[in-house]
Amino acid sequence: MNKKVVVKDLGFKDYKETWDYQEDLFQQTFDMKVRNRREGLEEPTPNHFLFVEHPHVYTLGKSGDLSNLLLNEEQLEARGATFYKINRGGDITYHGPGQVVGYPILDLENFFTDIHKYLRLLEETIISTMAEYGLKGERSEGETGVWLDVGTPFARKICAMGVRASRWITMHGFAFNVNADLGYFDNIIPCGIRDKSVTSLNVELGKDKIDMEEVKARIIHHFARHFEAEMVKEQQLT
Repeated sequence: MNKKVVVKDLGFKDYKETWDYQEDLFQQTFDMKVRNRREGLEEPTPNHFLFVEHPHVYTLGKSGDLSNLLLNEEQLEARGATFYKINRGGDITYHGPGQVVGYPILDLENFFTDIHKYLRLLEETIISTMAEYGLKGERSEGETGVWLDVGTPFARKICAMGVRASRWITMHGFAFNVNADLGYFDNIIPCGIRDKSVTSLNVELGKDKIDMEEVKARIIHHFARHFEAEMVKEQQLT
């Protein structure tokens, strides 16, 4: 099993371009697994972890409800945002500047074959990262992602998650609000949940801006720890 994970920071990149890149990496791993099984090979499959920051975009998962997007095409354009229906699980969410978005493209057969465990460890990675800032991240029963003050009238989501997996190869991942413009969440019913609000790390800490690179470094540290992975950084792609 190959537990080496190559970390690539794509910088500020269009959502569709990044989605296409994820699909390419996914397909390469998929084809390798098929070839290994067909030809009796043991070529180790790769694992990737992409960091990216997107321009304003709303994405709707395959089980999502389009009515949770509260803007029409003209209003989207006026807000400088785009919209895509995509092939991950979950409902509607927002990505934009000030978010740390992470897309692990892993062959889970290198780690464990349990999607539930995969999601819980992704959540634990963010919870551990938040703890370094003195915040208690929590899970909310029946709702994927990371929250604060669960079970109170002040419950609020700080990290959304939605994944796809086929042949134990993962795609998509998490969006952690670090310095996010929370006003963009007013244009959707985030994840289809009407009775809870959304927050960002800088808001919770009462700061104008949090160092995004520091947050990413802490995420990588905790991801490596929880997944027992060896993280290898690749220089930023152009």
